[in-house]
Amino acid sequence: MNEDRTGRGESVDLYTRRRAYELVRAVLSHDNDQEQGISAARSVAAAVLAEAGTDSVADVAVDLSMRLASALERIAADQGLAAVDLAEVWFVD
Repeated sequence: MNEDRTGRGESVDLYTRRRAYELVRAVLSHDNDQEQGISAARSVAAAVLAEAGTDSVADVAVDLSMRLASALERIAADQGLAAVDLAEVWFVD
């Protein structure tokens, strides 16, 4: 089953969407301990790899990237910025 949830006309299967959510939830559930959040997210990623292989890991990474890009576009629009400029601030040291 596929559902379009990216807001970009891309179809994402439910497994990919669920696993992407689990990765984000793992980090957010441990917001007071970054190391635990990273460990929990790595566990989810390792489970995806073991269950479904490298293509599914790539699908989850792409889904996360699409959702982050969509969120950055909304935040940038609210701040009167270009999304690529906001991404540069967030990711370039």
